[in-house]
Amino acid sequence: MSLGSFRPPSRVLMGPGPSNVAPRVLEAMGRPLIGHLDPQFLELMNEIQRQLRAVFRTENPLTIPMSGTGSAGMEAAVFNFVEPGDPTLVCVHGVFGQRLAEEMRRAGAECATVEAPFGSPLDPEEIRMAALRHRPRVIALVHAETSTGVLQPVEPVRRVCDEVGALFLLDTVTSLGGHPVLVDEWGIDICYSGTQKCLSCPPGLAPLTVSAQALERLQARRVKCRSWYLDLSLLGDYWGRERLYHHTAPISMNYALHEALNLILEEGLEKRWERHQRHHLALVAGIEALGLRMAVPEAYRLWTLNSVVVPEGVDDALLREALLSRFGLEIGGGLGPLKGRVWRVGLMGESSTPANVLFFLHALEICLREQGLRMEQGSGVSAAAGLLG
Repeated sequence: MSLGSFRPPSRVLMGPGPSNVAPRVLEAMGRPLIGHLDPQFLELMNEIQRQLRAVFRTENPLTIPMSGTGSAGMEAAVFNFVEPGDPTLVCVHGVFGQRLAEEMRRAGAECATVEAPFGSPLDPEEIRMAALRHRPRVIALVHAETSTGVLQPVEPVRRVCDEVGALFLLDTVTSLGGHPVLVDEWGIDICYSGTQKCLSCPPGLAPLTVSAQALERLQARRVKCRSWYLDLSLLGDYWGRERLYHHTAPISMNYALHEALNLILEEGLEKRWERHQRHHLALVAGIEALGLRMAVPEAYRLWTLNSVVVPEGVDDALLREALLSRFGLEIGGGLGPLKGRVWRVGLMGESSTPANVLFFLHALEICLREQGLRMEQGSGVSAAAGLLG
């Protein structure tokens, strides 16, 4: 049966991604196509690189949007800087740390891991001891673990990298544009993200930036990168001065990213970070006023992805379905060992607004009451509104 012209419903996207996008970004995607080697598009590429350097807080020349989702950024980060037989160390505190370790093994690395329970941060001293045992060439970490809501401190891991001479690979898929990400100040060698979360652009591109030290490692590879499509030595020639044809770039997605980055830089990064923190704190106040609790210790909570414990006696899937079908509001369920135990509530980019915080708390209270929970009427909204002003 044909759907005819597909007309998607309007949703409030407060799950783990994608986030809602601004009308300006949607409008940009509808602009006329030009060729991926058109002089005007090449100038747009230059501008996107400048914008990404500002958002990553870096001067790295090789700073580009990979054609593909955040997972393409992960694969590019691993397959370009890891060779068969390389010792590597992946810091695992959630599903995406596990995925990084799997990528390392597929690249042929001798991959060791240091792990923390889902919902808990990693111990820097355990990372250090594991690094001293294994002497990795690359240490990889997920900054903002989307599956758990944990924000992992970065700077102690940089010190470990210095101690053992490792490159530092950082996943910022759920933090770039919503939390401080300071690539040069923190000494990050390989950093990637995705467009669909705090950047509030549709999924389809993976911003990536590479330090001079990492470029030296890339140029000294013993064998070619196993992926032709993600080979940064080839992509660098397309995005660099040579402009050598590599692949047909997704033109409309680059229009969208350019406009999304315009919005970020117009708002100002510091103001944007503060907005995400303010709305997170209001959401937490509302959750606690409803008698619920957060799954992550306060000092390690993401502002952009809030992990809420499903209360005893509440059907996780039934509540999420009610939010979607009755309120047009999407949140996420738990992954891995947290499946059925937490809700993942995104406040990312365009979706991080006072109205969304209050709307979610109002809808959540209604759905919780229908499953038999009792709380003071309007307590969550009232608590959050008190912090929103």
